[in-house]
Amino acid sequence: MVTFAMSASPARSERPGVVITHPNRDKPVVQGTRAIVVLLLLVSAGLVLIITVGGWSVLEGAKPIQIGFIVVYLILAFYAARWKGGVLPIAAALAVLLAIFALVAGPAWFNRDKTGFIQPDINAGLLGLLTLLLVPVQMLLVAFTLRGFSQGWNVELERRDPGAAPDPYPGPPQPA
Repeated sequence: MVTFAMSASPARSERPGVVITHPNRDKPVVQGTRAIVVLLLLVSAGLVLIITVGGWSVLEGAKPIQIGFIVVYLILAFYAARWKGGVLPIAAALAVLLAIFALVAGPAWFNRDKTGFIQPDINAGLLGLLTLLLVPVQMLLVAFTLRGFSQGWNVELERRDPGAAPDPYPGPPQPA
């Protein structure tokens, strides 16, 4: 089981005496959403990897794009695990794009499962099934990234640390 660090612990701040907290990250539903988003990103990268390796001998121009999706999804999973809320809209957009690619490519794998075609390393029917399986996985990814985005992963609250020394550079005086 993956355990994530508590997020309400004081974060580093550029201003002494100020503690930044992320109140929404401690809620179990938010932590669950993050775990599901990371899991869906990893499952998506794994499926694309299996499809790419299994069909490597017959893939023509899509190899760099598929490798790019794998790398980008792994990077997004890493940043989502570190509570970077900015990856959520990017992951949702890429999930829609990958779902469209999968919808177009899935039937083509089934067409290869006939005589006269060069057979890939993995059965073409299985590759077609895995490709079409990407579609619901991507739709779930879109749903959970939007849910995570609405949960406010990026909300920060600043508060004064009562035990800290006063700020030596308080800035310009405030009008009374």
